[in-house]
Amino acid sequence: MTNDQLSETARLLHERNRIDARIAEIIGRPMTSGHLGEWIASEVFGIELEHSASAKSLDGRFRAGPLHGKTVNVKWYLKREGILDMTDADTLDYYLVMTGPSSAAASSAGSTRPWCIENVYLFDAQRLLAGQHARGVKTGVASSVPNRFWEEAEIYPAINPILPLRPGQIELLRLFLPHAS
Repeated sequence: MTNDQLSETARLLHERNRIDARIAEIIGRPMTSGHLGEWIASEVFGIELEHSASAKSLDGRFRAGPLHGKTVNVKWYLKREGILDMTDADTLDYYLVMTGPSSAAASSAGSTRPWCIENVYLFDAQRLLAGQHARGVKTGVASSVPNRFWEEAEIYPAINPILPLRPGQIELLRLFLPHAS
């Protein structure tokens, strides 16, 4: 790396820190994909977030609609690699997972993780947990979830009767497509 590259990297990080600070002001929490994802989900899907960001196993509850009162754990993965951080908590009803582009779980060398939302999935947490146990798969950080489960859980851009999205919700999610600006 040359001094010019190091200097440019430092300048870009200063710019990113300013942007992250502004986003943190808007969402009321530090700028991370987890906190920002929870805030976006609360705004788009009508989720009342827990007061503490460190609440065990869940991030909030749906405020209205067909899932009113159900608990949810929100994830935002900048790439969809077929993995999900799971819990075995019986108090969790759903995982709401927003993802960027699909990608194989492989080396990240030479790639990027764009801050975008291309797909949204709603997993029935207890059903998924039972399916994972039936397959003999351990749950926890980076649990491998088969493609068929992802396909069944997709609620955006696919239409899914478990949580049909209103046109306004679709428009809000489209703001986060990689080509939107």
